[in-house]
Amino acid sequence: MRLSHRRSNIQIIADILRTGENGAGKTKLMYSSNMSYSQTQRYLTFLLNQGFIHRLHPGELKATYCATEAGLRLLRSIENVTEMLGFIED
Repeated sequence: MRLSHRRSNIQIIADILRTGENGAGKTKLMYSSNMSYSQTQRYLTFLLNQGFIHRLHPGELKATYCATEAGLRLLRSIENVTEMLGFIED
């Protein structure tokens, strides 16, 4: 059952964390999560501040973002809840 065609914040966060499991640049995160640049900036800022992702090579222009252990635990929790509720992901 799909309750809404719009993705929730939780679904977007899961998409970002999933993409960042092995490290990804901002552009890859933006495209794989199907977001605008400004949306990507907001979510990245939130996830960085919460400790769910970290930025590798912070002094360099091209940063790589990677999910932290806490971020991976959050991703697994989101996936478990989604599965338990029987939501169908598009």
